[in-house]
Amino acid sequence: MKIATFNINNINSRLENLLAWLAKAKPDVVCLQELKARDMQFPQTRLAKAGYGAVWKGEPTWNGVAILAKGAEPVLTRDALPGDEDDRQARYIEAAVDGVVVGCLYAPNGNPQPGPKFDYKLAWHERFAAHAGQLLDTGLPVALAGDYNIVPEPRDIYPTRSYDDNALVQPQSRAAFAALIEQGWTDGLRKAFPKQTLYTFWDYRRNRWPRDAGLRLDHILLSKKLARNLKAAGIDRDVRGQDDASDHAPVWVEVEN
Repeated sequence: MKIATFNINNINSRLENLLAWLAKAKPDVVCLQELKARDMQFPQTRLAKAGYGAVWKGEPTWNGVAILAKGAEPVLTRDALPGDEDDRQARYIEAAVDGVVVGCLYAPNGNPQPGPKFDYKLAWHERFAAHAGQLLDTGLPVALAGDYNIVPEPRDIYPTRSYDDNALVQPQSRAAFAALIEQGWTDGLRKAFPKQTLYTFWDYRRNRWPRDAGLRLDHILLSKKLARNLKAAGIDRDVRGQDDASDHAPVWVEVEN
């Protein structure tokens, strides 16, 4: 099973980019973030024509998440992160696909920090860790894929001081990611590439893509069973260089489930 995550940064504006990548990469499961579309605006028909069933949780203007499955209909298990009934932001969706539980997340950015947005980011990650722990305790094969909006380590960002005050690199943010690894999850990309420099996001500003001034924000965490069966992983960097591209590149793992 090839599981991918892709922050598409507006699914309707970049639908042709998405469809071209699906046709080339042929992932079995795709987690999408930043749909920037209402539920009724989700391009279900075009994706079905491309061979993908889908579940999604839209939100106008910002956020929005979806899970696609090749030749199948994902079985929705939840469309919100538990722990705060007042949180209406569309940032988490979960489904079962061919015996694997897939959680798709678009974690809060948290900027500017300090402030209420950073407080929300940390609180959201606490709720996410609590739910992730419950999923891990089931013993089921689980993948948690998405834009975590955390740069886990200094090597996951290009050499710069411009991000020193950014929420993505703060010690509290990195501690939230480290807590998931300590909980028992495996960072799929890091297991496959333990020493390499890896980026998944290149900001549109300041010529960062041509300069390869990137950050690693998109992660796929695997439960113990899937981590044992990890066969390959990668970043489809070329997608970021296409016309009208998202500022993120797709990330993927291949596992035997």
